[in-house]
Amino acid sequence: NTAAVARPELVAEIAQRFGNQVLVLSVDARRGGGTESGFEVTTHGGRRGTGIDAVGWAAKAAELGAGEILLNSVDADGTKDGYDLELLRAVRAAVDVPVIASGGAGALADFAPAVGAGADAVLAASVFHFGDLHIGEVKKALAESGHTVR
Repeated sequence: NTAAVARPELVAEIAQRFGNQVLVLSVDARRGGGTESGFEVTTHGGRRGTGIDAVGWAAKAAELGAGEILLNSVDADGTKDGYDLELLRAVRAAVDVPVIASGGAGALADFAPAVGAGADAVLAASVFHFGDLHIGEVKKALAESGHTVR
């Protein structure tokens, strides 16, 4: 994220050299920043605002050759209050590449709405690290909600 924001042509260089299938671009976004979409790209682990519109950056990165977008809501990350569905819908509408939702998962009920909002995959960490949920439970809940699970 930080390197690509500093030098966007890096995305195209990697995609041209290795193919876009190897390039997953992380977009760390937070609400605010005075951007058109209301979501700002952050760098350095979410500590520095850039003034760059997160939805526009995701679209540009996909055009440059990013094969997937790992979309992390800095605001939701670690809260266990659910994914930022507004951010997810906005990025989904702006790109044609797969989107991985990250930040905010806290309960089984959080995953299906993220997929319904356009996530091609969902990422969660602390709920698994601390034993709050198990991967099998999440897969079952997604399948029961009518979503394809691998």
